[in-house]
Amino acid sequence: MEEGAAAPRLAYYGIYALQHRGQESAGIAMVRPDGSIGLHKGMGLVAEVFSEQTLAGLEGHAAIAHTRYSTTGSSTLENAQPLLAQSKLGTLAIAHNGNLVNAGVLRDLLEETGTVFHTTNDSEVILNLISRRARKGLETALTETLQVIQGSYAMVLLTPEYLIGVRDPRGIRPLCLGEIEGGYVLASESCSLDAVGARLVRDVEPGEILIIGKEGVRSIMSTERTFLSTCSFEYIYFSRPDSILDGTSVYLARKQAGRILFRESPVDADLVSGVPDSGIVAAEGWSEASGMPYAQTLIKNKYVGRSFIAPAQELRERTVHVKLNVLRPNVAGKRIVLIDDSIVRGTTSSRLVQMLREAGAREVHFRIASPPVRYPCYFGIDIPTRAELVAANKDLEEIRKMLGVDSLAYLSVEGLIEAIGGRHDYCTGCFTGMYPLSAAIERGKYVMEESSRTPQGR
Repeated sequence: MEEGAAAPRLAYYGIYALQHRGQESAGIAMVRPDGSIGLHKGMGLVAEVFSEQTLAGLEGHAAIAHTRYSTTGSSTLENAQPLLAQSKLGTLAIAHNGNLVNAGVLRDLLEETGTVFHTTNDSEVILNLISRRARKGLETALTETLQVIQGSYAMVLLTPEYLIGVRDPRGIRPLCLGEIEGGYVLASESCSLDAVGARLVRDVEPGEILIIGKEGVRSIMSTERTFLSTCSFEYIYFSRPDSILDGTSVYLARKQAGRILFRESPVDADLVSGVPDSGIVAAEGWSEASGMPYAQTLIKNKYVGRSFIAPAQELRERTVHVKLNVLRPNVAGKRIVLIDDSIVRGTTSSRLVQMLREAGAREVHFRIASPPVRYPCYFGIDIPTRAELVAANKDLEEIRKMLGVDSLAYLSVEGLIEAIGGRHDYCTGCFTGMYPLSAAIERGKYVMEESSRTPQGR
């Protein structure tokens, strides 16, 4: 941003538009008018952390912001981002979306050479690696750090002089560049650019580092070995439908998934309905392809967060009861095709079917707009172990009986790839077990806490 611009307020609007990506904590770091870097963060939703009074006290010409969905480290204020560190580059702030698969090893090595950690998330590992190399200059510190870390990352960094964006060499997590009057914007999704009035310029390339300063935008590559493997779950569930990721509309991908789902697994029924919110667009696609009427059967309480990304199983189960309610006039006596984006743990699905049955549904045919989730995700989605995945432990008929539906079918992997755009380089590891890079053995997101409690010599 230009000198004197209200970058923190724009950052607030930006993460408000990305609230769906994380609801545990929020924070903004900014370059103050005197050149120092300030930070405000807290637990809860964006609107809970930042009041109008708080925003009025945040000034600066550049800022980074973050909403957290924990995949490494507990949901605590210490782990909330952005994080700050002091280095020869001055104060450095980082906000990171993704997951490092070698964070534990790197943390051990850093601790053995005297580094003291204040959090249990993998973002602090990145921050310390950059800080240790700061004497070599910003560009070298960044490129050398990126040679060491492995996993998925879309991250932004802030120094008193520069705003920096970095995407991992396989482009697993999304990151895009926008232009606004007086400056530039980096965001995980294009819907965030729309929220601040910025124009989408392009997606950040896999392995690309963007360094933004007064002289404009400079691009360097962290490695020559890059290829695009966007997380397919971004299109299925995680991203907002009004976003465009790597040139593909999330909305159109979900609608096409619904069309293909009907082609692969048709069934006769009175109406088709989608589970709010991310199942609705696929249900519209099914309706268009089949000629079957679309109708709402479930009404969502707009003030309840997304149940899948609640940090604990107990919270996920509790939110289902207050999040959705049945629209009885559209359900009683009807044969219903119910479409959801995915079944991960099965937490929500069986309860939804039970609610429809209690409201008088004659038949419930469940269709899932993604393949069965059978394998963990190591790259930024909280699906850490196969023990939690219903499709990893039960066959199709067993899942059908568990859910209490008349029929059950999933979108094929081939159908998913076709829906997203036909490329064969998406990350589908959670469906196929084939990952774009080697991953560690299964581990929970609290591995850093467990490591920090283990005596030296482990």
